[in-house]
Parts: sequence; structure tokens; C-alpha cells
Amino acid sequence: MIRPVRLAGRLVLALAAIAGLVVLFLALIVLTDGAGSGIPAWLTTLGIATVAAVWWGRRRTWPTRLVPFLPVVVAAALTASVCIPTVPTTRQYPPDLPFVATQHWSLATGSRVAVYHYPPANTGTRHPVPFVYINGGPVRGISVLDHRFLQLLARQGYDVYAYEQAGGGRSNLLPMDQYTVSRSVRDLAAFVDRLGKGRVDILGFSSGGVVLTRALADPRVAARLHRAIIAEPGPMDGPTARIAGHKGRPSARGLAPAMTGPRSTHVPRYAVALGLMRLGLLTPDTGLIGQAEGDNAFTAADLGSDTASNYCARDARRIPVEDTEQNFSFSPAASLRVQQTVKESPSIAPQLSRSRTPAMLMIAECSSQVRQWATAILGKDPAIQRTQYMPGVGHRMWNGLDDNNNRAAAIVTAFLEDKPAPLPNYPTRSEIPTFLRGHK
Repeated sequence: MIRPVRLAGRLVLALAAIAGLVVLFLALIVLTDGAGSGIPAWLTTLGIATVAAVWWGRRRTWPTRLVPFLPVVVAAALTASVCIPTVPTTRQYPPDLPFVATQHWSLATGSRVAVYHYPPANTGTRHPVPFVYINGGPVRGISVLDHRFLQLLARQGYDVYAYEQAGGGRSNLLPMDQYTVSRSVRDLAAFVDRLGKGRVDILGFSSGGVVLTRALADPRVAARLHRAIIAEPGPMDGPTARIAGHKGRPSARGLAPAMTGPRSTHVPRYAVALGLMRLGLLTPDTGLIGQAEGDNAFTAADLGSDTASNYCARDARRIPVEDTEQNFSFSPAASLRVQQTVKESPSIAPQLSRSRTPAMLMIAECSSQVRQWATAILGKDPAIQRTQYMPGVGHRMWNGLDDNNNRAAAIVTAFLEDKPAPLPNYPTRSEIPTFLRGHK
């Protein structure tokens, strides 16, 4: 009975040693911010482990003095997988879409962005003011679902333009320290100037709504805008980002089937890098993985329950495929960097209170966004002329289910054409307290 007990004890010690070395390696990754693809942290861990194994086996006879090296070998193999790329380390851009040409515009800011143009349909009324779409993310490619919605607007006579923000989709990358929400606003102004068709109508969705809100607070950029639609916005500034408020009706998070497909987080290298970045233990500019490598590795399945949170609970079993595997693109590091600059920014409320650009706010019933992110804009922007609370949809308001695309398009076009709103103007500024109490 003694030998099995000893073997079990030694096994426990070996596993504890392996775990301790892995923890040491991860600690060194954090302390060095992943410098050199993690190799310095790996070599340091291996060196410390080797010295410890030599010391531990110094009084043993040959070949038992090799036993302490077994945990070292196992830990070295496990941690080495964090240092080895499994995807290309130079950016692999998505192929062009089959239904729309990809243009590449160089902006005055230095950004080079992918641009998509849907000319107005030949039949019916043509609207003279160009329409520009800013998608969410931040730093994410425009999904196929978005493209279908833009095609619907073009069929109704709108001259539709969309561009993928720097680093997203087919747009060129920026140095990590240049990803800021202020840069996104400057890129918007530069895009409208490059378009060269005067003032534009603009729809900003989610983080694109944040860019649009901040543009409305900057008179130099707002002068380029004709009408603005802010749909399901994120937090507009640091004070708003710190609000822990109420959300909409229950979403499909936790109810929908798990997303299928390959995940970068099943690979040790990207699980460590992306996980530690999300926890704030690695910077977006970490030396562990480069921006391009992270973009190449990240998949739609990595979004996990975030996608389900964009839909109402009633739609949990019929969530549509938002994008194709070939078109999907998301930059996790750049996205975290932009979000951090929003959190660190001072209040824009004083500037927004002087906005004069006619605007509309769109809010979803089952929104996964904090309600105060939208109502803060409503309360501070005097130029918001109407609010449209859209029942039966989540954060992803135009999603191809039922008649949701047509309903969203009707709300958008009614405002752009200054026609009566399809839905009641709700909530108004005076109704904000009541609206928030209804979502406790």
C-alpha cells in the first residue's frame, strides 16, 4: 500500500509543479506585456525551472535525478504553444464581396478605408442628399446583414455609401496608438470631404452611433452633416461609460444555441492573448500577438453570446447568420483601444448641448445596451427631433427576420424625408425618468 500512496503523492507534486510553472509563465507574460511573442517569458520560466530541477535532484542517484525534469518538459511544451503563431502574422484581408465593388479611398487623415457604393434605383424617387452608414464594432467589418439593409435603402432611391473604419474589414490597419474615437470622428469628416457631394445624411449604428454623436458635438464636423440618425448607441464619453444602468427587455443571451465553428480561443496562444487583453492585463499593443495576427485569428464564433444578446429572447431559436465566414472581420485589440479612449474622454455634454443638426434616436425594445447611453444623448442634444422605440427587435434592429428590415427602413426614410414618424415619439426628454423606471 505504501508504493501507490507514494506514486500518488509524487503525481500531485508533479502536477503542482507544472501548474506553478504555467502560472509563473503567465505572470511573466503580463509583466513583460508579452514582449517578443512571449519567448523571453518562456526562456525565463524554462531557466528558473531548470535550476530548480537541478537543485531538487542534486542528492539523487542517476537516473532518478532526471525525474524532477519531467514537469519542466511538460510545462515547457504547454507554454511554448503560447509563443508559436498558428495563423499568418501579416493581415489577410477578406475577399471582395460578389454583389458590390470594393473601393479604397485614401483620406486626408492618413487612413485608407474600404468603401461601398449602392447607387439609387432607376425607378421611383431619387433623393438628392447622399446617405452614409457607419457600422458598429468598433473596428469591425460591415456584415452581410448590414449590406442587405443598405441595398434596401438604395432600392428606395437613396444614394448609399458605407465605409469600413480604419482597421476594420478591408480597410488598412493603423498603428495601435492611432486607434482613438477622435480619429474615427476625423476620418468621418475626411470621408465626407473625399465624397465631395456636400452635406450628407448619416446613420450611425452602435459604436458608429458614438462616432456620430461626437461628430454632432464638434461644429466643424457637424457642418458637413444634413441629418443624423443615432441607432442603439454605445456610451458617448467617459462619464456615460461609467454608468451602470438599466438594459432593455430580455435578450437571447443564455437562451440561444451556442455558436458553432472554429474559435481562436481554443488555441492556447490566442486564448491567453485575447483573454488577458480583455481582462486589462495586456495592452492592446501587446508584444505577444501583433494586431494583424489577432485580426486573422479572431472568428465569428469567438463572439459567443455577444451575438445572441443582439436579439430578443423570443428569437433565441432563429437567430440569423449575420455574416459569412469569408466576410467576417473584427479587430479585438483595436476595438479595445478605441473603447478605452471613449472611457478616458471627458464629458462632451456641453458641446453636444449646442448641436443644431436635425437628429433622430432609435432604441430597440430588447436592447443589450445600457438605456442611459441613449437617454444621455437625448437629454443633452436639443436638436433630436424624434425618438423611435422599436418593438420586437434587439440591438441588431435590421436583422432580416419578419419585416424588421422594412420597419427600420420606414423609420429611417420618414425622418430623412421629414414625414410623420411611423411610431410614437417615445421617449421624449420629459419621459426619460419614466422610461428608465420601466426598465428596472
